[in-house]
Amino acid sequence: MNTGRVIIVGVDGSPRAGAALRWAIEVGAHAGNTVRAMLVRPRDTLLPGTSFTLQPHGRVPEAGFSLAAHVKGLGIEPAAEVETRTVHGDPATELVTASADADLLVLGAHRGGTPADLVLGSVGRECVRYSRCPVVVITPEAAHRLTPA
Repeated sequence: MNTGRVIIVGVDGSPRAGAALRWAIEVGAHAGNTVRAMLVRPRDTLLPGTSFTLQPHGRVPEAGFSLAAHVKGLGIEPAAEVETRTVHGDPATELVTASADADLLVLGAHRGGTPADLVLGSVGRECVRYSRCPVVVITPEAAHRLTPA
């Protein structure tokens, strides 16, 4: 049984989430730790009386997106164990729930459309507010500054 730290990383297939995952594997985790890459696929919510689907929660991963292939495609030889987990639900709720059993939650910064979402995005904002563990928000620019030499 692994007794090291557990680091959860929210992954949605975006370059910013990829930078967060790379940072968690290369910088945040050490031997004996577990990096758990989490892909949350939102449930479709149908608008009453229509056939249109509304996706109110952040970026929706591409239909053919494979989390395991994405992690492998990073080409990183991790010191920590890397797990992948795909769940369905509200991304913020699922990540906050997972944070209860984690030592760190890592998210990529997003550039959203509303002023409140310019840096964090709606999912990131909710995770920062309600997470049960420390949260690190990584921009691609910051990820490169902290990469090991």
